[in-house]
Amino acid sequence: MLLKNQVTISFLSISENVAFARVTTAAFASQLEFTINDLEEIKVAVSEAVANAIVHGYNNAEDKMITIEVKLYGNKLEIAVIDEGTGIPDIKQALQPSFSTDPERMGLGFVFMQSFMDKLKINSVPGKGTKVIMIKNCNSSIKMAQ
Repeated sequence: MLLKNQVTISFLSISENVAFARVTTAAFASQLEFTINDLEEIKVAVSEAVANAIVHGYNNAEDKMITIEVKLYGNKLEIAVIDEGTGIPDIKQALQPSFSTDPERMGLGFVFMQSFMDKLKINSVPGKGTKVIMIKNCNSSIKMAQ
């Protein structure tokens, strides 16, 4: 499918940047005709992926970088959230509801990502980092008023 547009942003692994990531990604995604509900779901999924990178990938270290790559193809949005942190030793286990390596967390991040996006793919190498790829199709029939 033909690439329509793309953006890459990188930022420090601080909690304040979770909101930045969710808003900028949703603003970019709004180039497609997503519904307001779809944009809210995209925001939640991005928040969870970035929070996972901060908390689990970097163990809350504030001097690391997270990168988000957002691409638009036709009516498809692809978001990649990338860290160079600890990696995930067992992806299948990490995808289980309520599993978390942090006892303060509920372990629902990947559950939300799977629920709100059409496709979720995780590439991770322990000690090297994680790339979470989320895809959402725009099925909206909303037409802009002319």
